[in-house]
Amino acid sequence: MTSFPHDTAGEPDPLRALDLERLRRRTSMKWRTYPEDVLPLWVAEMDVPLAPPVVHALTEALALGDTGYPAGTAYAEALAGFAARRWQWDGIAVERTAIVPDVMLGVVEMLRLVTGPGDPVIVNPPVYPPFFAFITHMDRHVVEAPLGADLRIDPTALEAAFRRATAGGGRAAYLLCSPHNPTGTVHTAAELTAVAELAERHGVRVVVDEIHAPLTAPGVPFVPYLSVPAAARGLSLMSASKGWNLAGLKAALALAGPGAAADLARLPEEVGHGASHLAVLAHTAALREATGWLDALLTGVQANRRLLTALLAEHLPAVQAHPAEATYLAWLDCHALGLGDDPAQVFLDRGRVALSSGLPFGTGGAGRVRLNLATSPEILTEGVRRMAAALK
Repeated sequence: MTSFPHDTAGEPDPLRALDLERLRRRTSMKWRTYPEDVLPLWVAEMDVPLAPPVVHALTEALALGDTGYPAGTAYAEALAGFAARRWQWDGIAVERTAIVPDVMLGVVEMLRLVTGPGDPVIVNPPVYPPFFAFITHMDRHVVEAPLGADLRIDPTALEAAFRRATAGGGRAAYLLCSPHNPTGTVHTAAELTAVAELAERHGVRVVVDEIHAPLTAPGVPFVPYLSVPAAARGLSLMSASKGWNLAGLKAALALAGPGAAADLARLPEEVGHGASHLAVLAHTAALREATGWLDALLTGVQANRRLLTALLAEHLPAVQAHPAEATYLAWLDCHALGLGDDPAQVFLDRGRVALSSGLPFGTGGAGRVRLNLATSPEILTEGVRRMAAALK
């Protein structure tokens, strides 16, 4: 697969649209968890205005009083069109999709379809912390297959985890994060093929969180897991929420490979009632009409990656930033600073800048922090300066 060209002609960088004064008027988690003297660069909310097509879709629906329950297949059709244009993938069959409340609740429902209480679910730490919480809250248990030293899937560790998980002859699932959060790693077609073949060999069902799929860096191709021939029994969750900053507009899509259609057909009909109708309209508009806005965003994120590299070299040369290929998140190794297992707490207490602690990400998270790049260059610069000031 080739990557879609990033054409930002006529689209301003949304990361430069809002100043700190306006952002502090927001009432969401990012801006209300900490006191006002703390600069928040943590949770995955972007400091951007909504894409105009999304605003139009929402205001039109509100003007009509169109605030009922979601219906129809427009969201799935919009995603299929986006996938064909963006990833040159025509593999989304609308009849093998289902609306779910959001990606993580969709993950829970997919795991319920292919595992039972007490069954193991394999993950690749360091990984998105809710993976651990949702798996354990639904009475499954986590089996870790840590990423390799290069922060890519380690086939040896993964096969060992598959063997452990299936040793008793029961069911097991593998919850894959693609692209990976927090590292920003984009799994290649070869890596995903190896995963799918390994899973089939061991009888492990694969469920993939692909929420960050629209956020690959310019020139980096995203490979949908279900596009891999051996992945026919896979289940995927996709959404426009991360790419267009729609976390507060809850909706996602579950996708089934041809060999998993019967599994998805067992999804209770009422699961789809949990999605917001307004969210479905917003996500559909984003996928259909706001790709120029997305490209401008990705260009801005890439510029911020370069800026972060320069800022760290100037102010925190001992901090190592993993070169991310996707997401708007930076995974920083702070071991050389000697701040212990939780440097985020030090940066918060001494520098008044909030980052995500690496500890909840599991094995490999100690001594690291996750920084949110989806902000203005000015705010990012101030954030790094505060981190440096925490060491004085």
